[in-house]
Amino acid sequence: MKLKVNPVLDPKFAPLSVVFRDFAEAVKDNGTDIVIGVERNKGYTSTFKTRIYKEGIGKDEENYRYIERLAKSMLWIYGGYKIIVAGSKLIGDRLAKAYSEGGEREFDYKFMERVYEKPFEVIVTDLANAPENFEEASPVGRHLDGCRIGFDAGGSDRKVSAVINGEPVYSEEVVWFPKTTTDPKYHYEGILNAMKTAASKMPRVDAIGVSSAGIYVDNRIMVASLFLKVSDEDFDKHVKNMYIDVAKEIGDVPLVVANDGDVTALAGAMSLEDNNVVGVAMGTSEAAGYVDGAGNITGWLNELAFVPCDYCEEAMVDEWSGDYGCGVKYFSQDGVIKYAPAAGIELDESLSPAEKLKVVQKLMAEGDERAAKVYSTIGTCFGYAIAYYALFYDIKHILIMGRVTSGEGGVILLDKAQEVLNVEFPELAKKIQLHIPDEKSRRVGQSVAAASLPEIKK
Repeated sequence: MKLKVNPVLDPKFAPLSVVFRDFAEAVKDNGTDIVIGVERNKGYTSTFKTRIYKEGIGKDEENYRYIERLAKSMLWIYGGYKIIVAGSKLIGDRLAKAYSEGGEREFDYKFMERVYEKPFEVIVTDLANAPENFEEASPVGRHLDGCRIGFDAGGSDRKVSAVINGEPVYSEEVVWFPKTTTDPKYHYEGILNAMKTAASKMPRVDAIGVSSAGIYVDNRIMVASLFLKVSDEDFDKHVKNMYIDVAKEIGDVPLVVANDGDVTALAGAMSLEDNNVVGVAMGTSEAAGYVDGAGNITGWLNELAFVPCDYCEEAMVDEWSGDYGCGVKYFSQDGVIKYAPAAGIELDESLSPAEKLKVVQKLMAEGDERAAKVYSTIGTCFGYAIAYYALFYDIKHILIMGRVTSGEGGVILLDKAQEVLNVEFPELAKKIQLHIPDEKSRRVGQSVAAASLPEIKK
């Protein structure tokens, strides 16, 4: 594979965007159709129609690898407890084996079962019965009327704002330790106290909007790292409905709980006064959110950390999912730590990941060329990843943020990503604009965006 822009510290990087482009060209005239669908809550279904080599010509392994990466990407972008394969029993049966107990995608299928509370399955059918798109985005956000609480639950601090007619009249940040606490009462009381404080700064409360890391279905907490140490029994009993229960104590008002990535994208869309926005936060992981062309949050998972970006089977494996070449190892502090030794930067192994990142950032601030190579490599990989994400999202704006993007390193990262689009994907370069929002406007925007999530019924 020959790339027009090479990631200087990762010569074996094989971007999925280029792999998919080359594959599509190879099977254009002599392939056969296949449709992949993923189904999630309420029967919502997202599909992807493509082509593969005809079976029986010695290309079955290439076909499977291509569709396996595609199905995994769809699962973590859209979410789902069911994969539907229309057009190839061979691939469908093999995917069913992968997404089963002991299979190579066991982590994925168990994760999705927990999110959607349904058994995971792979359905094989023919093209005549191929799945069709069935989507329903939620028209949440951008509601600025009335007296609102905006709550943002982070892993190290919690933020709350009292917002009246779109203007924050009070904001506070409180340090807390949700990820290391086993008793869910700690989380409950912290959230309740924050909301009561915000409520006390307004004449009334008309609505509550919550931005929180994790996965939420109908305002229920399905998976969230904030409750990492809470037992499964206590999670089911006390955590799943926590935001709903806290809101009831404040009053019988509309409540909307959304993933913090989606709220970040919404804040960006409100700031840019435009739609089709993907927000990507590069911090301890790769978090993301999306606002569609109608200005709506889609209800998709947008878990880009688990979406593959590198086709090279020698790529670093994510410890949690057990899979290779996924975004978390490129577009987070893990990516900086991974590439630092290749640039000749020695990192003390006794340091925490956040401290290792700070070492590279300090070198970058001092103008160290080795640190610049780290950010250049990440930016190049990200440019190719954007082109891959564009197969699934209709994108006009990409906002990058998070601790990895701070300082001069973030500028280099964004410039290299833009170069990849300009040189390798000029049609996307004309359409997609890349942005780094300044920290102050992002934080204020986040609280207002969270508060704006619910609509007040007249």
